Amino acid sequence: MKPIPFSIKSFKQLRDAIYAFRLPRVIFSALDLNLFTKMKDRDWTIPELAKRVRVSQRGLVILCRNLASVGLLIKSQRGYRLSPFSKRYLQESSPDFRGDYLVLMQRQWSEWSHLTEVIRVGRPLDSQEPETMEYRRSFSWAMHHRSIQPAMEVAQQISLKADRTLLDLGGGPGTYALAFLGQNPALHATVMDRPAALDVARTLAEQTSLETRLTYQAGDFLTAPISGTYDVVWYSNVLHIYSPTDNLKIFKKIKRILKPGGRLLIQDTFLQGPKELQPLEANLFAVSMLLYTQQGNTYAVREVREWLQGAGFSRSRVLHLKKGTGDWDGQLIEGRLTRSG
Repeated sequence: MKPIPFSIKSFKQLRDAIYAFRLPRVIFSALDLNLFTKMKDRDWTIPELAKRVRVSQRGLVILCRNLASVGLLIKSQRGYRLSPFSKRYLQESSPDFRGDYLVLMQRQWSEWSHLTEVIRVGRPLDSQEPETMEYRRSFSWAMHHRSIQPAMEVAQQISLKADRTLLDLGGGPGTYALAFLGQNPALHATVMDRPAALDVARTLAEQTSLETRLTYQAGDFLTAPISGTYDVVWYSNVLHIYSPTDNLKIFKKIKRILKPGGRLLIQDTFLQGPKELQPLEANLFAVSMLLYTQQGNTYAVREVREWLQGAGFSRSRVLHLKKGTGDWDGQLIEGRLTRSG
């Protein structure tokens, strides 16, 4: 995600920041109405489309004009039609449809309205409700939709040619594991996560020629033992779910399953800068952790490297990806063991 490109130093900037909710709300309304799927691959007049979607013509005129202004619809002589982008990502019939990720974002719109109360109590409002298998599968598909492009970009830039075994810890749908396997023919990978997430990982792997080089390990790695030994452990977008104490505990477990000279590669959004206040996206994502996790947060590069040292890693460094590639701000943190273990 790109950082929001301003700091608030005037009332106009404050107003612009607050009013930024308007375009997302317009898009969510179009999704609520299933507009993009119902439009299919044809031009529509407003009266025809209003009848199809079952909305007022006045409301639809304003909705379509806004969607066309940002390129999600194309205004034609007759009325409106879908843009190539909308056909690809927003239509249910498309193989690239991002349905579960869109549902996740829509759900968060309403859940963020409870933020004030969550700040008051310091924990998620539904913290006592058990997580269903259906939710975990849907979430895993959403994470796959989110990670398809970043995973390919990361796998192309991180060399694993000398490695033979990789553990994708908390890897959910295994999107990154599959991307690494695709780039490294001698590599074998294991995804460790909860059973519902691994169901999605199996489904995705079965659609590729990489299935025979991917294995699965079910369990909560915070409390359950981690089986096997590995050259590399990939820990992507998991760090922020846990507290500093739990991350240190996990790093120590990872050290025990790494071979001598092995690496832990951590991808997340990290706080940086002299006062560790940037990027803004890292701070905003911490709000998500307040809303959805018991103890999660976002952390500074400095903190993560201190945990690696405390867990017994001999050295650590920050790896930079090509600008505009990978997830978040294009940085990874690597912890490495000595060749003697």
